[in-house]
Amino acid sequence: MDNENDVLNKRIAEKMEQIHDEHPDMGYRRIRDILEHDYNIKVNDKRVLRICRKKKIRSIIKHRYNCCTKPASDPAYVAENILNREFHADKLNEKWVTDVSEFKFGTGEDERKGKIYLNVILDLCDRRPVAYVYGDHNDNPLVFSTFDKAMENTPGATPIFHSDYAEEKTMPKFCCVT
Repeated sequence: MDNENDVLNKRIAEKMEQIHDEHPDMGYRRIRDILEHDYNIKVNDKRVLRICRKKKIRSIIKHRYNCCTKPASDPAYVAENILNREFHADKLNEKWVTDVSEFKFGTGEDERKGKIYLNVILDLCDRRPVAYVYGDHNDNPLVFSTFDKAMENTPGATPIFHSDYAEEKTMPKFCCVT
């Protein structure tokens, strides 16, 4: 004999399968919302997820690629690979690369606990830092301020600039963003 929970789970599972048949793009959170809104079945996300896994109910939604090195539906997101993994330069200010590193500091529940981000631009000729900037956010302004500082430090330089972070359309024309 089934207990009260088993009966409720079966009732929920039937409704979930019905919802999934009508809307195969819905995930467990949206299915839970529909259960509550349309069928007045108040149920926890975890229970819905557990039933979805048991009944093999999965959303069929597909994500599009909006990154720079993989094929994308919109060519504006694909940057030309100028550097082509040739990380050697024969002269200064020919090729620059950049990356952001995260450092954690503090321990426990200390109010001074947090993260700091360091962005460095290296010249591939002698591997020297051209410029660096640190900040408390890992975002485009951090990369752009480092690039601006590098251009200040080396006026007239026109290197190939390789970054896997910044948006291509906002970088100078001699940049390679992958």
